[in-house]
Amino acid sequence: MIPVDDKPLVRDGKIVILAYDHGIEHGPADFTNMPERTDPEPVFEAATHPGVTSLAVQKGIAEGYYPSYEDDVNLLMKLNGTSNLWMGEPDTAVNCSVEYAVQVGASSVGFTVYAGANNEIGMVEEFREAQERSREHDLPVVMWGYPRGQGVKNASSPDVIAYAARLGLELGADVTKVKYPGSQEAMEDVVRMTGDSKVVMSGGSKTTDREFLEEVKATMNAGGDGVAVGRNVWQHENPQEILDALEAVVFEDATVDTALATAGIEEAHR
Repeated sequence: MIPVDDKPLVRDGKIVILAYDHGIEHGPADFTNMPERTDPEPVFEAATHPGVTSLAVQKGIAEGYYPSYEDDVNLLMKLNGTSNLWMGEPDTAVNCSVEYAVQVGASSVGFTVYAGANNEIGMVEEFREAQERSREHDLPVVMWGYPRGQGVKNASSPDVIAYAARLGLELGADVTKVKYPGSQEAMEDVVRMTGDSKVVMSGGSKTTDREFLEEVKATMNAGGDGVAVGRNVWQHENPQEILDALEAVVFEDATVDTALATAGIEEAHR
């Protein structure tokens, strides 16, 4: 691990990553209800919010849009990703090098590892190369820790999620992104597994503002370091509002009720 608290990825020891790599991972399905969000421009605008510490995108989006936002947005370049059209065992293609990420302006990189899949060994070896090259450039590495495949009976099991967190520590990730394991108590176990590295909760599918913020609050109470969120922000009717509330929960230790009220979000608002 490298010290990351002084890196752009982190603010006051906490992390809020706005993830927008869904176009390659999920395709048009994630834009059906909000087709206007297929345009990366408003998502980059949302990422200028002070509560966002980095924006995670794939290479093509970064090339096309980051130059206009390099003064206001910290770029987390996602180095691998595979479409939902792939029908084999879970696997992921490396589609960007660390060196190229640096050229584009990335201040951190992200890499998915599907522990439990048939090609886990190959993915871990690819992660090793990316992690070691990132060290040469003093870049933090965020591991998307998503166990799945034939070796995984239940990817949502707290024990499996804790295992993913531990793999991040063991393999040299500075931050590991994992699914919320269902409770604050289970998240405490996840946090213990990560040692001195950091762990952030995956924002998951779109849900109500309260449900999303309650999970983030439980993660922070458990000793977690923040959240990597996509759809619960950029699919939101007003991304600035939910980011105001998220900033209050993560950085100001506000209650969910206080955060919602401060952001002006109605209880039933989604």
